[in-house]
Amino acid sequence: MSNKSFTRRDFLKTGAFTGLAAGTGFLGSAAKKVSKKYQPGDAKNVIFLVVDGMSMGTFAMADQVKQAQFGEKTHWVKLYESDREFHRGVMDMTSLNSIVTGSASAASSWGSGHRINNGAVNWGPNGEQYKTICEIFRDAGKGTGLVTTTRITHATPSGFGINVPSRNLEDEIAVQYSERNYDVLMGGGDRFFSPDKRNDGQDIYSLFTQKGYSVVKNKRELNRAKDGKLLGIFYDSHLPYTVDHKSSSELQRAVPTLAEMTDSALQRLEKNPNGFILQIEGGRVDHAAHGNCPSGLIYDQIAFDDAIKVVMDYTDGRDDTLVILTTDHGNANPGLSGLGSGYNNSPHMLATLHNYRHSFEWMYGELDFHYSDDSIADHFTVNRVREVIEYATQTRITEDEAIMAFQAFKGEFRAPFRNRQGSGAVLSGILANYNGIYFIGTNHTSDYVEIAAWGPGSDRIPAFVRNTYLFDLMVDMADVRAYAQR
Repeated sequence: MSNKSFTRRDFLKTGAFTGLAAGTGFLGSAAKKVSKKYQPGDAKNVIFLVVDGMSMGTFAMADQVKQAQFGEKTHWVKLYESDREFHRGVMDMTSLNSIVTGSASAASSWGSGHRINNGAVNWGPNGEQYKTICEIFRDAGKGTGLVTTTRITHATPSGFGINVPSRNLEDEIAVQYSERNYDVLMGGGDRFFSPDKRNDGQDIYSLFTQKGYSVVKNKRELNRAKDGKLLGIFYDSHLPYTVDHKSSSELQRAVPTLAEMTDSALQRLEKNPNGFILQIEGGRVDHAAHGNCPSGLIYDQIAFDDAIKVVMDYTDGRDDTLVILTTDHGNANPGLSGLGSGYNNSPHMLATLHNYRHSFEWMYGELDFHYSDDSIADHFTVNRVREVIEYATQTRITEDEAIMAFQAFKGEFRAPFRNRQGSGAVLSGILANYNGIYFIGTNHTSDYVEIAAWGPGSDRIPAFVRNTYLFDLMVDMADVRAYAQR
């Protein structure tokens, strides 16, 4: 739904209808928890939390692991059990050209109110460049922030503030950030800002410092940075997976967690008397799902949940902040299988995850392996593969399983579903014999996705909602519609 076709009267009518739908308990009792009726303009602030690539199996297993290992439920589940007024529903994330959406088109549907083709960022099929929600809030005098565990130039943060025909133009996205004057940018992606790593040799960091930004590159510098605009780039590419972060004192000292970045961003943005918009992305959940990495998946989901707690604490006792909590699409649809007599083995198998030291990404680094390398697996042995797997997971595998993993690294393993014969798919299949976690593939899925919300405007979200609706909701509840045209 574009801002050209959606009027204020339509918005008010939709809000009234949503209230009736919620009152009937459509889609379950959780959808009728919001009793207060908000008006357009009631949302001084908007916080948009998105965990990239979360299937419902990921949602469930993260809660189950957190309960078993840390003795408490996830904050997302606690929200559903709480007395806080909230909305819960499901969302259709279809892109313009496919029912299976990509992250760029998904974020663009929220960032511009338009469905676009997979791979583009706020860029229509005929070259239309749609004004983004960060530009709208910026022009209205509000603060703007993007925080992610991926490269800041990646698809989801870009979908809230950038226009490019292809998400792969990350060099250009970095330049656009320097031109658009958003207040807070934090994530990875040094390779697109450093002159010695960019293809054109341009120093993008200098473009930010010339505009008065504090540029920080580790957690200590972040904690010491002065107030004002901030660019925080904490890794060459994406930030390390949480399971690797927790196993490295060096990473813990240098790289802030998503919760720490979220807290820092909120402290800065709340100083704008006109309010702000902040997008927070747990982006590496998607990467772990693509790679079928169970420890990367679940512990990054839990790290995202820590950021939810920061936002919940921030909004306690205040009635001026719309919070949207969701994912952009499913990915690989992992789940814990029922194994053993009466499925009694399943909880014990899932608990083996508590002992994992590292992600598949770390294993690949130890083996000097990359799935796109044409000369793969010529420099290590079956025994070396087994050694790395067993060290990273603290799980003893059989020789036959080590041979299967080695064949996958060499590109020689064959499976009936060809999507299941790559290194990550085979590794996860082997480990599923011990942890019970299996993935159906290595790509995005067409699932309708979970959405929760609280604060001004949460009462207006339909129980079954189209992705583009959230753009209109944010713009109107923050009363910035007048700035939505270029």
